[in-house]
Amino acid sequence: MSEEPRTLKSVFQAAERKRIALEGIYEANSPTYHDDLAEALKLYQECIQIINKISLFSPNESLEDIATSDLPYLLVNYRIAELVQKISTQSPSERKTVLNKARDAYEKFLHLLDSYSILSQSDSKLFAKYNEDPSAFSTISTADPAARRNAKIANFKMEKELKTKLEYMRNSPRYLEDGGDEEAVRELYLTNIAFCTHLAFQGLEGINREMEILAQAPIPLMPQATTVEDDERRRKGTNGNDGYSDRLDPPLSSLLSSGGGPLLSKEGKPLRPFTLTSNRQELQKGVFRPGHNLPTMTIDEYLEEERRRGNIIEGGGEASGRQPEPDEDNIEKADAETMKAREWDEFKEANPRGSGNTLNRG
Repeated sequence: MSEEPRTLKSVFQAAERKRIALEGIYEANSPTYHDDLAEALKLYQECIQIINKISLFSPNESLEDIATSDLPYLLVNYRIAELVQKISTQSPSERKTVLNKARDAYEKFLHLLDSYSILSQSDSKLFAKYNEDPSAFSTISTADPAARRNAKIANFKMEKELKTKLEYMRNSPRYLEDGGDEEAVRELYLTNIAFCTHLAFQGLEGINREMEILAQAPIPLMPQATTVEDDERRRKGTNGNDGYSDRLDPPLSSLLSSGGGPLLSKEGKPLRPFTLTSNRQELQKGVFRPGHNLPTMTIDEYLEEERRRGNIIEGGGEASGRQPEPDEDNIEKADAETMKAREWDEFKEANPRGSGNTLNRG
């Protein structure tokens, strides 16, 4: 039994739920994020197919001919452009492809609004300016730093006002999408479209700035899809099955297989050409290592090893000048200390101070 085709409303609501869920995820490198992003884009693409199939929007109509419930579908291309820019890439060429897809979606969104005369007077001028030279488009045309600063402040204030107005409308019961006043709900949708239009022009300007940076990126010498194993296989292999190669020196594998016999003589003299090789994987891992040697043990382990080697002199300080209290119960130690003191006294009596100095006597 085949599945029944889903309605545009159900597909659009599912896509909106996916998009809103993605806005709260900050781990853009997780596999779950990539899967949810691809699913959201797939749902919005399905919305485009349904809209084209039922001919929801026509160039012969005006804004008044669009039902209030159909106004949110004007934002489908904008949502696609917004999500496409979040796709992660591995090379500048892949990023350029993503940006071109986002630009195409932005243009479809603005062309649709322009066909229904939804763009404001200022937005219509910006759109005409964009059509003149899309790759050099900028929302601020002047080069004067003060004027650019004032224009950026004005754009920021406009964006903040639209965002504040949308928050107020969405929190007001009068603008509820289900059960609210139709005129109020229509005003909410049109305000949201105006806000997205403002962000679309900002997005087009951002794409141009990023394209300028990508144009300065160096061209990779090797295709990104080539792995280290493929490169090693290509280096060792030949260009064809006939054994022909344009290399002046044959690879090491052919020398080892064709020469036969030992590589070195008993005296250590080379008998045939050879190449010193190393593990390519180990070299690749060491590319991004720091220039200094990383520690191999903790400070406590180092001090313990130095103490074991006898390189640490213990004692000294105030503790070394303190005489230990005698143990009155240890009679043998007390007798030894007494004999030591007695011998020292006898030595001093037999050798008075200065008796050894016979050179400087008068």
